[in-house]
Amino acid sequence: MRKWTIPSVLFLLCLLFLLPDQGRKIHANAEADSDVPLDPPKVEEKIGAVPHGLSTDSEVVKREAESMSRKTLRASAQKFEFQAEVSRLMDIIINSLYSNKDIFLRELISNASDALDKIRFLSLTDKEVLGEGDNTKLEIQIKLDKENKILSIRDRGVGMTKEDLIKNLGTIARSGTSAFVEKMQTSGDLNLIGQFGVGFYSVYLVADYVEVISKHNDDKQHVWESKADGAFAISEDEWNEPLGRGTEIRLHLRDEAQEYLDEYKLKELVKKYSEFINFPIHLWASKEVDEEVPADEDESNDDDDDTAESKSSEEEEEEEDKGEDEKKPKTKTIKKTTYEWELLNDVKAIWLRSPKEVTDEEYTKFYHSLAKDFADEKPLSWSHFNAEGDVEFKALLFVPPKAPHDLYESYYNSNKSNLKLFVRRVFISDEFDELLPKYLNFLKGLVDSDTLPLNVSREMLQHHSSLKTIKKKLIRKALDMIRKLAEEDPDESNDKSKKDVEESGDNNEKKGQYAKFWNEFGKSIKLGIIEDATNRNRLAKLLRFETTKSDGKLTSLDQYISRMKSGQKDIFYITGTSKEQLEKSPFLERLTKKNYEVIFFTDPVDEYLMQYLTEYEDTKFQNVSKEGLKIEKDSKDKELKESFKELTKWWKGALASHNVDDVKISNRLADSPCVVVTSKYGWTSNMERIMQSQTLSDANKQAYMRGKRVLEINPRHPIIKELRDRVVKDSEDESVKQTAQLIYQTALMESGFMLSDPQDFASRIYSSVKNSLKISPDATVEEEDDMEEAETVSSAEETESTTKTEEALVDDDVNDEL
Repeated sequence: MRKWTIPSVLFLLCLLFLLPDQGRKIHANAEADSDVPLDPPKVEEKIGAVPHGLSTDSEVVKREAESMSRKTLRASAQKFEFQAEVSRLMDIIINSLYSNKDIFLRELISNASDALDKIRFLSLTDKEVLGEGDNTKLEIQIKLDKENKILSIRDRGVGMTKEDLIKNLGTIARSGTSAFVEKMQTSGDLNLIGQFGVGFYSVYLVADYVEVISKHNDDKQHVWESKADGAFAISEDEWNEPLGRGTEIRLHLRDEAQEYLDEYKLKELVKKYSEFINFPIHLWASKEVDEEVPADEDESNDDDDDTAESKSSEEEEEEEDKGEDEKKPKTKTIKKTTYEWELLNDVKAIWLRSPKEVTDEEYTKFYHSLAKDFADEKPLSWSHFNAEGDVEFKALLFVPPKAPHDLYESYYNSNKSNLKLFVRRVFISDEFDELLPKYLNFLKGLVDSDTLPLNVSREMLQHHSSLKTIKKKLIRKALDMIRKLAEEDPDESNDKSKKDVEESGDNNEKKGQYAKFWNEFGKSIKLGIIEDATNRNRLAKLLRFETTKSDGKLTSLDQYISRMKSGQKDIFYITGTSKEQLEKSPFLERLTKKNYEVIFFTDPVDEYLMQYLTEYEDTKFQNVSKEGLKIEKDSKDKELKESFKELTKWWKGALASHNVDDVKISNRLADSPCVVVTSKYGWTSNMERIMQSQTLSDANKQAYMRGKRVLEINPRHPIIKELRDRVVKDSEDESVKQTAQLIYQTALMESGFMLSDPQDFASRIYSSVKNSLKISPDATVEEEDDMEEAETVSSAEETESTTKTEEALVDDDVNDEL
């Protein structure tokens, strides 16, 4: 091993000495031979590639080399060298940093907005910096040159001197904003993203050659140009149109980026990413208009010839009477293409204003623009607020008037949110898993932060820790907004405050709003209780349901508790498929008779909901179809248990094969003879039905979760009394056993369970009917009579024989004639 140690060290030292020389050679070549096209950047194959992102293969490198070789830097320009790592960083930007090429326009517009912000701030203390005429228009202009494949973005911002061009564009991620802010040292509105940071170099996603023309008030107009190949050039601009002040960036688009020469594509990108930039964004757009032009003489003569034949003699006489002066020259309408500046961002960022200054009409108009919902309905509610602290942001949330049709179809598969994230009015993304929980995805709105850090790629913000802080505040504000919607609804107020609410002027407008919200998004609140343990109690206050005393109206848990009977310790509820079915349930008989209120849960998700919502305000929930129901005690309970002890013991043994754990005296029945309840932690009949209807359900797991069943009997019912007497008289009587089985199966169906053997139940019913009709048990079904079939067969044979006889006679007649 020692033999190779010294040569290895020497080899590494040689490499270290060679690298600086190589850098100096590159610099010398750039200065010495400016007319020779520079070599294209070498791109490692699929370096840092992301799924479905950009990748560079040998053919792409070849095409780029051919495209760049056609363009050369000006010989008269002064040459500079990028930092040593720039060439390598260019490769990273082009191949892996950005997964979406569209963002280059967002970056350039953001930089232009920053430059305009700077000059506007400077003009507060010195109005002369704005100049005169068009220079005072703080705007951004986008222009296309389809023939030369050039896309231009121009601003009338602060501009850059020659030194600024060298510093800002020759150093990756260097920004003049930070130095500008430090120099001013004021608390003014300096929310600037950073002029020409790394975002500027995203232009090389779509361009193979870039020109930056800039004019600063303190310097002449200069041109910065580069092919992102390790060098750039700066020269005094003596051939382009004077800018007056500001910066124009010209992108010479690649062959594979020609889509960005489409006006519709650019409008779409500006609407998506830069719609709320403070400054107007104009596009030099084409427009077809109708124009009347004089018709050609040949065409007019042809027209006269065609129409002459159809004219009547009277019309000809009238035309002759008309003077020549009255004749108008004939014209025709043609389509003409004109160009004009079209404003792309006419919607104002109202979230930057104080909520007190924004009217309801402005909120509604902004909602329709943001949500692309152009119906006449207003949003149900909105919340406009500013958050301060570690992370400062402004937010505007809306509750839509209707739920989309596919809101819950792809609930757990979709990552797209209706909440948009902006950083200083620049759209970043609407695909943030950590910005809002899934159960609040129905909300629409935006979040705009001035303090979120903008990393090398703005897409990396999705994993930033600040989003967790934003998420907590957004959830709290969203739930407060929904709670306020309920509090302001007159239908939701209790009797004490109803008079105060009715006196308010906007009573009619807010009436029934929360019921509308619940019908559209109530399932989302239930899903939130299941998924969000932290805010479970807040969400529980938003729950609404119908009860045995609500008369068809929605009730909250707070209203239910306020109506609880004295001595009632639990919140009673029952689950099922419909309110009409539950109202007839035997589980409610004694509770209704004793004037207890029971909640109806009819949504399939309610079964899952009540597994997580076990108590509210220190009051536990009790499913009235499960064991453990505690209501008023009967003084004769002990006597009844003792009186029916023999029956319950015998019946339990008779139902041993039916998974019945016990037979007990019931405290919940009034009119029904018996009912089947489940164990406290087992599935209810409704849950069993839901699980059995699942496509991928497992029968083995269902049997495990089904739990034991308990048959509760009504000791005051005549059927149960008679059965007890029969059992005491002869417990081995088969008719008594059959009757007990039939009563259990009937109770099973009435309790909402599905029978494991419906045929056995049907046969017992028919046997019972026989007995009631006093039909002998030995009576059988009469067999079908076969006489008709025999007669049919014989008649068919006779017909066949007759036919054969007639045929034979015909043959004999023919033979005789011959």
